[in-house]
Amino acid sequence: MSVSQITTHILDTGSGRPAADVAVVLSVLDGGSWTPVAEGTTDADGRIKNLGPERVPGGTYKLNFATGAYYAGLGTETFFPVVDLSFTVSDAGEHYHVPLLLSPFAFSTYRGS
Repeated sequence: MSVSQITTHILDTGSGRPAADVAVVLSVLDGGSWTPVAEGTTDADGRIKNLGPERVPGGTYKLNFATGAYYAGLGTETFFPVVDLSFTVSDAGEHYHVPLLLSPFAFSTYRGS
């Protein structure tokens, strides 16, 4: 299995554990609207290593995380039914890792490696 140019993982900071079985959609901004490129689900380690193609052209991309469904499955209320993270791919040769740190009432992100 090859690793995609864009990868992600989710840590449920409320439980201190990876967030498994979270649906994620990768989209690209194309002519003013978002076009889905790929979709996947986090594994037991909260990761998606094969989300999308091995290479993507430069542009603006978005990861959409189905956080409401994840927390509903745990029987936990959440303030964020979805989390959308937009970012720019400026170098088509680089790897882009976009982690999500998540709790029922907060989230943060950063550019990982």
